Amino acid sequence: MSAAGRKRLIVGITGASGSIYGVRILRELRRHPDWESHLVLSASGALTAAQELAMKRADIEALADVVHNVKDIGAAISSGSFQTEGMVIAPCSMKTLAAVALGMADNLVSRAADVALKERRRVVLLARETPLNLAHLRNMTSVTEMGGIVFPPVPAFYNLPSSLDDMVNHTVGRVLDLFGIHHEHLLERWQGLRKPQAAPET
Repeated sequence: MSAAGRKRLIVGITGASGSIYGVRILRELRRHPDWESHLVLSASGALTAAQELAMKRADIEALADVVHNVKDIGAAISSGSFQTEGMVIAPCSMKTLAAVALGMADNLVSRAADVALKERRRVVLLARETPLNLAHLRNMTSVTEMGGIVFPPVPAFYNLPSSLDDMVNHTVGRVLDLFGIHHEHLLERWQGLRKPQAAPET
């Protein structure tokens, strides 16, 4: 928690497809003045965002409260004494997943995740790849055994999404739920099976 009493969440954006997830999380955090976002954007993450969203690095960084250079492994978030509620990596490339699973801490994304895991804080990885090979699956198992949450951004269809935004918002809402961040507008919560509609008369 910051000196101003705000809870801190680290947001990593890496080079897998799906940069919209990290950007949408940052935008949602701006709606919560009691939360402070700390962004680490990798070079590959910036490149992917430019391709997928036509956003420049500066555009993404402007959405965060605090921005850290991915090469700065001496940044505040690299120490367990810097208090946060945890970290989400959205999207999480298979390279980053491997680094987290093996404790490599070779840049600030993997170092911050390593710190959050050792401090027993929540770490959520939106691992984005398909199909998965055995290395991917083993790395996901390792992260899970360390207490992390592997959260592939798999769309739900029970809520009858009508747009890409609906599917992205549903995933982002579920991620925010994991950190106890209140929201009402992102997803329609499950209320049980709908009653079947009567077939039209012929």
